[in-house]
Order: sequence, then structure tokens, then C-alpha cells
Amino acid sequence: MELENPSGPSPGQTFSGLLQRLTCQGAPSTKRAAQDPAVQELYSLIGAADWPALLQGDPGIPQALGQVARTLCGQAAPPKEEDARGAPATLGVERAARVGAVFLGLLERMEAAKGSLGPAGVMPALRPAAPHIYIFSVTHCQEHTWTSPESQKVAQEVLALLLRVTDCVSVAEFLRGETEDQSGMFTAVMGLLKPELNKESWKNNPATKHIFSWTLHQVTRPWLSHHLERILPPSLLISDDYQTENKVLGVQCLHHIVLNVPAADLCQFNRSQVLYHALFNHLYTPEPDLIQAVLQCLLDLFPVLERPLQWKAPERRLAGPCDDVLQLTLTHMEPEYRLLLRRTYARNLPAFVRRLGILTVRHLKRLEQVIIGYLEVYDGPEEEARLRILETLKLTIQHCWPRIPCRLEIFLKALLKMVCDVVRDQSLTPEPVKAALLQEATDCLILLDHCSSGQVTSLLAKAVQSCEDDRVLDCIRKVRQLSGIPTEAGM
Repeated sequence: MELENPSGPSPGQTFSGLLQRLTCQGAPSTKRAAQDPAVQELYSLIGAADWPALLQGDPGIPQALGQVARTLCGQAAPPKEEDARGAPATLGVERAARVGAVFLGLLERMEAAKGSLGPAGVMPALRPAAPHIYIFSVTHCQEHTWTSPESQKVAQEVLALLLRVTDCVSVAEFLRGETEDQSGMFTAVMGLLKPELNKESWKNNPATKHIFSWTLHQVTRPWLSHHLERILPPSLLISDDYQTENKVLGVQCLHHIVLNVPAADLCQFNRSQVLYHALFNHLYTPEPDLIQAVLQCLLDLFPVLERPLQWKAPERRLAGPCDDVLQLTLTHMEPEYRLLLRRTYARNLPAFVRRLGILTVRHLKRLEQVIIGYLEVYDGPEEEARLRILETLKLTIQHCWPRIPCRLEIFLKALLKMVCDVVRDQSLTPEPVKAALLQEATDCLILLDHCSSGQVTSLLAKAVQSCEDDRVLDCIRKVRQLSGIPTEAGM
């Protein structure tokens, strides 16, 4: 192909011709081979062109590159679910690999041209195409149903070369810019994703939600707050889907926003309340992964919703969102029999007690019932639920100790019963897990003894006389030793 013929078409016109041919092809057909003539011709054109002269002499190149990159990115997009049925599994992968080869060739030529022209001579031409190349790379660089090891490798190479050509050390720098005042590609990428992130179209491309989520998580504070209006609505939209997988993905996006946007910005226009109500509604869905994501997000949102208050003795501190969430969680925990959900709830319970502190007394009656019930049930080899419940009990005793003596016998019986169950357990529970349970139970007994002025040691002195198990006796000895009572006394 003669690119330097003065009487022939300019390179920009040649790109436009190829663009028209690519656009007319539409979406990839299941009957068409992956090696499209237009894509092959484009690859040859990129390799044969004199890019330093081209970038200096043709003002239409930036626009042409942007249009070609947009079209190629669309050609390599994974098919809709209904379009993918009955299609050869390798067709989309081969096409993505071929488009990736074109992008690699373009970036290699741009990198070579940068050596003679400098960044200022190359970046204006590459900037319109860079967001499309980035979207292609993120679409195919990770394991999905529409990718293969080959297409992932090509996409990762494209992304690495794109960062090198743009002088960025990481994807985060590529998106946000080197400094807070320097704009990166995040706005451009979000602008390209925006038409696909509305209620009617966000499921048309199965990669869109993953591109959005992965891109969002690359940008942190202080940069993320500048884009709040672009990222919050799509995150809420994805989290509001009926599929659990999408709900979890959306909640993870919301959690990233909560962690990386200042509280003042989240409170503006009542955004924090919108977030809270959207998350709270998910607590009624009995899905462990979703409950875990929602509770973690809410725990980080509470400091935004509940501003620190000056404690005034005559005034009763009103219940807040943390109280509401804990009350609902305890309501769900008490009758729950599914182990995965029990572990999920128990895993997050200590954080609520830490958050509320002495105000945990508001929930002490129901919390007591949950603690007793969970200590009775074997939780499998790892015993995660019982370990977390023991941690919750320790924190509850530490924060609510004035209200504990009246519940002393209830907690003491539950702990001793659990200790006996653990000692007699002949299942596959590893010894380190049993040791951890016994140590946590011992710590709880010691705390109970301290807040009850030594009543526990008095009661245990009677239990020693009838106990024949050495490991149970060892637990009792530790409690008595740390309470200042000699081990020989009454033993």
C-alpha cells in the first residue's frame, strides 16, 4: 500500500475507508471467520506507515485513530448472552486476539515514534484511542466466560504496553493522572461506559459491569471524590439487581466509594442516607456473600451517618443506624440454622459491639440469647462461628460489665457446657482449633469473675470436686490462678 503518493489518498483517508468497512460489518457473525480482511489490512497499514511523518503531517490522524479504536473495541466485545448461544466458543476469543494484535502493533509503532518525536509529538494522537484500548484490555485481561489464556495474555500485553507508551507506572496513574491536579483517563473511560450503564442497557454487554468495577477500584482518594456523580448511580444500579452476583458486585463498588470519598461529600445531597437505605434492604436477603459485603460496607458507613456526639448525662442518646442494623441482625441470627449464614453473622458481630461500646446494653437481652444459642452448636472443623461468638462475649463483658452480674449464671453454664463439649469432641476438629476455643472460653470466665467480684471462682470451686476431666480442670485452674487464688485451695 503506497502511503506517500501525493496523488493518492492520505493515510487519514485510508483509515477512514477501513473504518467504514469495519463499521459496515456490524457485530461479529458466527459464520464469519475470525480473520476479517479489514482487520488484516489495518494491521498491515499500521506496520507499513511512516508514523513520525504521519503524526507530523496529517492532522486527521488523532480522530481517525480514535474512531478505529472505538470500532475495533466494539468488534471484540463479548456477545450478548442470547447471541452467544450456539456460537462457536473460540470465535470471540480468536477475534479478540486478532484485535489485540492490531492494538499491539499500533502501540509499538507509537512507542518507536515517541523516541524521535518525544511524548508531545505522540500523545495528542494517541489520546482519543487510549480509552478504547484500555476498555478492550480490561474486557479480556481477566478470566471470564468470553476469554481464554491466549486472549488474556494478549490483552495483558496491550495494557502493559499502553502504560509504557503513556509513561504511567500503574493503571491507577493512567486513570487518575500523576497528581491530583493532572487529569487522567478516568473521565474519558467513564464517558465511554456511561451509555452502557443505564437501566435499559447495562446488561447488553456482559463485560460492562466488570470493566466499571475494576476501573473504579483502581482510583482512590483524593481523586475519586471528583467523579462521585459518575460512579455512584451505576454502583447503585448494579447493586439493585435481582441476581446475587450483581448485588455483591454493586455493594463492593459502594464500599469502595464509602472508603475513598470524604464524609462531607457523601453527606451532601443526602447521598449517605440513600446509600444506607439501599444497603439496609439487602439484609433481608439470606445470601452469605451478600450479607458479608453489606455488613462490611455498613460498618464503614456508620461513622459517616453517626457523627460523634458530646455525651451529656441528662440526655439519653438516641438510637442510630448501627442500632437498627444490629437489631435486625440479631433478629435474623437467633432462628438461623444454615451454617454459612451463622458464620457470616457471627464474623461481623464483634465489630458492632466495638462500634456501640456501652450502648450495646440496649441489645443485651437479645444478644444474650444469640450468644447462648451459638455456643451450643458445633460449627464444623474450623469452629468459626463459636470463636467469633466468644470474641463477642468478651467484648460485651468489657463494655457492659455493670449489667453482667445478673446474667452471670447463664453465661457461666453456657461456657462450661461448651468447654465440656469441646473436650469430649471426637470429630475432625483440629487440636489448635480446640485449644483456641478453650483459651477464648477461659478468657471469658476470667472477665466474668472480675466483673462479678470473684463469684465465678466460688462457683468453680464446687465444680472442681465433681470434675474428672484433666483439660476442664486445667481451664478452671487458669481462671483461679489469674483471679489470685492458689491452685491448691479447694483442689
